[in-house]
Amino acid sequence: MALRRRILSDQDRVEWANYAHRIAPLRGTVPVAPPAEAAAAEPVVPRLDEPVRPTRTFRSTPAVAVGGQPGGIDTGTWKRFSTGKLPTVRRLDLHGQTTQRAFHSLIAFIRTAHADHIRCVEVITGRGSGEQGGAIKREFPIWLNLPEIRPLILAASHPHAANAGSVRLLLRRVR
Repeated sequence: MALRRRILSDQDRVEWANYAHRIAPLRGTVPVAPPAEAAAAEPVVPRLDEPVRPTRTFRSTPAVAVGGQPGGIDTGTWKRFSTGKLPTVRRLDLHGQTTQRAFHSLIAFIRTAHADHIRCVEVITGRGSGEQGGAIKREFPIWLNLPEIRPLILAASHPHAANAGSVRLLLRRVR
């Protein structure tokens, strides 16, 4: 397939010349002089009375909250998942790892499980010794909502009310 060459408009050339004029040239090169039409052209100013419309729309995915029933999952599946009757196929233990290593392990674990069409996994973060828990436990909800892995996760829940050091994840089906 042959590449199509893009033809710049006069406005594009003027904007590039204005931008390039502000940059210091490399040693041994001659600076580019702005074209004569750059000074004469009026800058494009958006009108305030017209609403600004985005050129591209993105489907936002709601945040994952550990323990709350999300939209997109029926009540029967949620009850089986949250009560522990939906079996976990894989388990990841993050005990004793640094936060950075735990983060990379979690990303790789979730991506691999999703690619292998696994529906339910368990991640053990540990309770931690502090008042609010350990560093991994505090960071875990933030990690689940990162754009890298958020689209792969449907729901998160503790397997038991007394076990706050473990989180079960229900992964989305591969379509």
